[in-house]
Amino acid sequence: MLTADTRAVIKSTNTSDRGRASIKDVAALAGCGIATVSRVLNGSGPTSVATHDRVLAAAASLDFQLSDIGRSLRTQRTRTIGCVVPSIANPVFAQALQGLQRAARAAGHQLIVSGSNYTLDQELEAVTTLLGKQVDGLVLTVSDPETSQALDLVRERGLPHALMFNHAPSLAPCASVDNASAARLVADAFVDQGHRLLGFLALRFGSSDRSRQRFEGFGARLQEHGLEAPVLLEVDDEPAHLADHLPSLLDEHRYLTGIFASNDMLALAAMQAARTLSLRVPYDLSIVGFDGIAIGQMVEPTLATVQTDPEAMGTAAAETVLAALRNEQVSSSCDQTRFHFRPGGSLSRCRDDQTDSGEVAASPLPSPTHPREPSLKKD
Repeated sequence: MLTADTRAVIKSTNTSDRGRASIKDVAALAGCGIATVSRVLNGSGPTSVATHDRVLAAAASLDFQLSDIGRSLRTQRTRTIGCVVPSIANPVFAQALQGLQRAARAAGHQLIVSGSNYTLDQELEAVTTLLGKQVDGLVLTVSDPETSQALDLVRERGLPHALMFNHAPSLAPCASVDNASAARLVADAFVDQGHRLLGFLALRFGSSDRSRQRFEGFGARLQEHGLEAPVLLEVDDEPAHLADHLPSLLDEHRYLTGIFASNDMLALAAMQAARTLSLRVPYDLSIVGFDGIAIGQMVEPTLATVQTDPEAMGTAAAETVLAALRNEQVSSSCDQTRFHFRPGGSLSRCRDDQTDSGEVAASPLPSPTHPREPSLKKD
């Protein structure tokens, strides 16, 4: 409770004509030293109850707030966490950012987000910029942890960090799903529906290690079923820019009865492209995605996919970085979030007449480091 003397001091002071109040103004109004004001407002040392009340009352009267810049100079912390993701247009990353932001705010940190647009140059530029802003920690989704210069830079700086979506437990703490294991579920689903000639649609592997891992898991499981490896259908562009050449790519591989897309946005784009070719999904072509974004259940037919929990990944990545900032020991292993196969109308039983005529053979499993270049020419 404020004393009568404190109220009197506040009444006698008017700073409206002096501009923004300083910590000296607060100290003068509260009748104490600047160091005492700093201890009270920062909660960094003991003071008497009366002094504590006078300082708070004076700061409130003057509408004074400690400078974040000044605080960061004293504590060597900016109370910010940086985050780099490939795209903020893909809902899966937006969901992850929700979990990340919630956990960061709960710990008193603000989030600074930058997009790399699936390019290595922009990935490195984004990390360099965030390091220049003196963020306390970083959460990253990189193109490939094995070769990422951006990740190497963060590790060299010794900055607390975690990977998000990237499954690379030997390189950094990460919050992800086991992409290869999840993709095996998709292979089982296709085989259960009688499909034998399958394709895998992905952004180029140089842009996404997640795509490569899903392709490897999918192909390995098909081979365990005694089937040919999937045909690799790589594209350069994000889904919004696929309208020009994705139809020709699908038209070139009409013998395929099913396509596994490395993410839901690509799967939805493939469904649209199939319609332009008068291919009926799933009667002529079954399509399965990966991620489980909500829009997949709002289209007709609904999208069969691997359901993941991006928000949980964001939360786990944030908690890893925050633990490191508290000087708690952080494991280098991955926090693997749950996943399951979600059936949908885009996957159905393969028709009896959709059989391998022998005219076109499925392609062998390409090397992840030297993937086969697909033809994008029009017939």
